[in-house]
Amino acid sequence: MLAAVSDDEPRVLTINDGRSLPSGPFGSGDRSLQSSLRTWVERQTNHPVGYMEQLYTFADRDRTDGNTDRRIISISYLGLTREAGASRRYAATWRSWYRYFPWEDLRQSDGKLIEKLIVPRLRGWARQAVDKATQAERAQRIDVVFGQGGHPWNAELSLQRYELLYEAGQVPEALTKSAAEATPIPGEPMLHDHRRILATGVARLRAKIKYRPVIFELMPETFTLLQLQQAVEGLSGQLLHKQNFRRSLEQQDLIEETGEMSSETGGRPARLFRFRKQIVLERAFTGTKLPLARTR
Repeated sequence: MLAAVSDDEPRVLTINDGRSLPSGPFGSGDRSLQSSLRTWVERQTNHPVGYMEQLYTFADRDRTDGNTDRRIISISYLGLTREAGASRRYAATWRSWYRYFPWEDLRQSDGKLIEKLIVPRLRGWARQAVDKATQAERAQRIDVVFGQGGHPWNAELSLQRYELLYEAGQVPEALTKSAAEATPIPGEPMLHDHRRILATGVARLRAKIKYRPVIFELMPETFTLLQLQQAVEGLSGQLLHKQNFRRSLEQQDLIEETGEMSSETGGRPARLFRFRKQIVLERAFTGTKLPLARTR
């Protein structure tokens, strides 16, 4: 999964008209698995990859190649970059990850998708369980992962939300031929289990920006404070408290002024900042937490 942020929108690089993440076999000629992967991704997508980490190993029993029924094991990685023109060779395109998970974006949402459609369908699914214990377990999962029944919304539970919808048969990837007439929850499907992989990457990145300064891998060399806040809001899917956000930046000494001003704000010129490079070393072990308190 290769992620970027453009125009305050978190985006993911896709192939196959948005239906797949860049994927495929790679050789072991490089010194390490990660360096081999970095070379492969840059050749496939024409994008340099900055920060990269292993995401998850997918080895479920039903992951086969479709021809010989050989079990397929995929090692997924999360890479961060800055969006540029996609590779024509593989028809790669950048797409907002909220096209695949519209329920994850609470910035401008009035909650109708979750409150009016998703939760009622999941409640119905919970009631269909064969016994009271399973009904109660399903109901509790719905409350926890979708922020119902007094539970707070946890942005990092994107994978659990997708898997719950999958288990309940509410996403196209889970629909069988016998359930073909069912109307799935809004959100573009992907081939195989790529949307599950994407949900895993969303959860990892949302958690990561709270304690490591990886957000700056996605930012331009210079930026305004508003641009930085909107990028974090885009990744988390939640609005932030402006004063708290800026106070935390000052306290943690993450950025420094460039002495220049930006005239691209559409209003009064805004000061330009840059990331303090030494923060990477200073906070490598102690971590850096960005404030994610919502405005409402």
